[in-house]
Amino acid sequence: MASLKDMRVRIASTKATQKITKAMQMVAASKLRRAQNAAEAARPYADKMDAVISNIAAAANGSPGAPTLLAGTGKDQVHLLLVCTGERGLSGAFNSSIVRLARERAQSLIAQGKEVKFFCVGRKGYEQLRRTFERQIVEHLDLRSVRQLGFVNAEDIATKVLARFDAGEFDVCTLFYSRFKSVIAQIPTGQQIIPLEVTAPAANAAPNTSYEYEPEEDEILTRLLPRNLAVQIFRALLENNASFYGAQMSAMDNATRNAGEMIRKQTLIYNRTRQAMITKELIEIISGAEAV
Repeated sequence: MASLKDMRVRIASTKATQKITKAMQMVAASKLRRAQNAAEAARPYADKMDAVISNIAAAANGSPGAPTLLAGTGKDQVHLLLVCTGERGLSGAFNSSIVRLARERAQSLIAQGKEVKFFCVGRKGYEQLRRTFERQIVEHLDLRSVRQLGFVNAEDIATKVLARFDAGEFDVCTLFYSRFKSVIAQIPTGQQIIPLEVTAPAANAAPNTSYEYEPEEDEILTRLLPRNLAVQIFRALLENNASFYGAQMSAMDNATRNAGEMIRKQTLIYNRTRQAMITKELIEIISGAEAV
């Protein structure tokens, strides 16, 4: 049985841990609001960009001059998985849920005889994926030095992806990230971004207005598609940022509660042990007095 001194040290250590988790919870809560606002503000622009490109792509459908970012390479053999995770842990299952979704997709593609490559954005995803797919990781981007995510960060990633696509290194690119829903709910998401999946209008939807484009649709798409790629990556980074702070806030709240429960149990054991030792000493004193 541990001594009273060891128990006091254990209780003090747990209380110190509880203070740290409580502080981390408060920091995550303070950063969450800004990150959530940024993610929600990016959604309308990204959705509208999708709608505009879908409209133009419908007009350019079947055109021999359609950009390869829209039409594809004509093959489906090599897949690049762009996996965006966090740079830090202590956020529950936030990072592992994204990696799990990407790993399941990779294993499914490999089972179909496809070749899989990984582009990792974020330290945690890279650390988990390299255990199984170290040879398939073609690039890793670390954003720990970035204090405030900006569109320039997404453009840098998009430029690297486009360079590999233009070099013929892959045929299909899928983006993996966590979509922010609430503090307690983040949804791991896989979104194909190359070639772009155009959303077809619903069968019962009103017919779209007919537009004439100047310059031609193919030329407009050639300019818009790389921009859209950066926009979708930027939205994913912002969604990830909000999801991370939401997951961390929830995880640290649970850790603080668990520490409180552990302190209560440790204190109870300490008091019982102390009382037992006092009782034993009293019995020894009384027994000694009676013997005299």
